[in-house]
Amino acid sequence: MTEIAVENEAELPSGAIKIHPPEDFEGMRVAGRLAAQCLDMLTEHVAPGVTTQKLDDLVREFVFDHGALSATIGYRGYRHASCISLNHVICHGIPGPKALKKGDILNIDVTVIVDGWHGDTSRMYFAGKPKVKARRLVETTYDAMMAGIAAIRPGGSLRDIGRAIQTLAEAENFSVVRDFCGHGLGRAFHAPPNIVHYAEYKDRFGTAHSAPETELKPGMFFTVEPMINEGKPDVKLLKDGWTAVSRDRSLSAQFEHSVAVTEDGVEIFTTSPKGLHKPPYA
Repeated sequence: MTEIAVENEAELPSGAIKIHPPEDFEGMRVAGRLAAQCLDMLTEHVAPGVTTQKLDDLVREFVFDHGALSATIGYRGYRHASCISLNHVICHGIPGPKALKKGDILNIDVTVIVDGWHGDTSRMYFAGKPKVKARRLVETTYDAMMAGIAAIRPGGSLRDIGRAIQTLAEAENFSVVRDFCGHGLGRAFHAPPNIVHYAEYKDRFGTAHSAPETELKPGMFFTVEPMINEGKPDVKLLKDGWTAVSRDRSLSAQFEHSVAVTEDGVEIFTTSPKGLHKPPYA
């Protein structure tokens, strides 16, 4: 995969990775902060009896009230300002009239656009008190994401990120979802590189798969967003074309940050301004 610096991402050759100059960082900081503030706002609203549509309405209102746009509304026909993935839903859950129940765990994923820059982040929430293993899954998923981010440094590789995530998750006897990955972003919602959350694995046919060893360079912007399953990593896509669930219906959790490779490490654009990084939230 080729890394190249250009003024306009639309001018990049297919598969090329945008290397952003220092002046692009501030736009991503503003967008990332607003996305994180949106997730902070939701912490007091997630509770048994609240519908996922109500939570999505709150996201939509927050984003528009702050003069931003939602990247997901209208994206490939999607009509909502968030994805809300409940219990065994891995990702891309569609908000609707379903009310949360006590003990539910859920991921809320939002992407805002501020002056053309994308802030993309997701966080887990508890509706009431979850079961012990559900809480451990959520905590492990957060720790795995942060381990992957801690592995980011110039001169390192994409495989370093996946290795850190996979090692931590599997040590807790959980599995890393292989079918979805993080992605580059900036003025584009999705761009190279793909950020897989494993180093290597063998599929059910015995074929070995490895994460790319693409070198990390200052100015790369991308998301780290591991999905970790309580059971097996296998995925099933529902008929709506969006909702991905664990095939064995085991619980799934996900966290996501937008980050940049810097000259001496990594910068997280979507850190919670209120310190509400993972549940339970005060």
